Amino acid sequence: MFIMKPTDVFGSLVFNDAVMQERLPKAVYKSLHETIANGKDIDPTVADVVASAMREWAVENGATHYTHWFQPMTGITAEKHDSFLSPDGNGGAILEFSGKELIKGEPDASSFPSGGLRATFEARGYTAWDPTSYAFIKENSLCIPTAFYSYSGEALDKKTPLLRSMEAVSEQAVKVLHLLGYNDVQRVSGTVGPEQEYFLIDREMAKQR
Repeated sequence: MFIMKPTDVFGSLVFNDAVMQERLPKAVYKSLHETIANGKDIDPTVADVVASAMREWAVENGATHYTHWFQPMTGITAEKHDSFLSPDGNGGAILEFSGKELIKGEPDASSFPSGGLRATFEARGYTAWDPTSYAFIKENSLCIPTAFYSYSGEALDKKTPLLRSMEAVSEQAVKVLHLLGYNDVQRVSGTVGPEQEYFLIDREMAKQR
């Protein structure tokens, strides 16, 4: 009897860097990597190629739908599902997923907390693909990690403030590094955060360390 090891399935339904290298043309992979590593704007033609490769990979792994997966201020995640199938006009259907659909979605923002930032009738909200987080498959749906914001740009989720704070830290850190002579540094990525536990000790004991 064949027994599958945990290492065989861990990350197997994630559109990670290894999958990208395998399925994307070298030029497209390089451009996407520039976006992920340095915050470069993604080219629409690159997005189309990535979307096509992502759809093919997802369908091969049993996915029938895709969703922009985001974290509104409700304490849980949210999803807006759409099918890969589109009518072909002749009574049949074709599989489609464009770069535009990958990059941007438009869920109903009135369904989520906004902190009073907008009137109820101004219910337009948008999701934007975050390429720094890998897409993954869950329950036959391709889940695309996204940021969620209002029509006027206010953050409506927990990811957008995080991404903006990371960008602000990078900008200031690069300025400091340039002052120290490290002029080749263009971006700084945070990989750790503050520890969740803090300990108070006697001042005299601290001096003995």
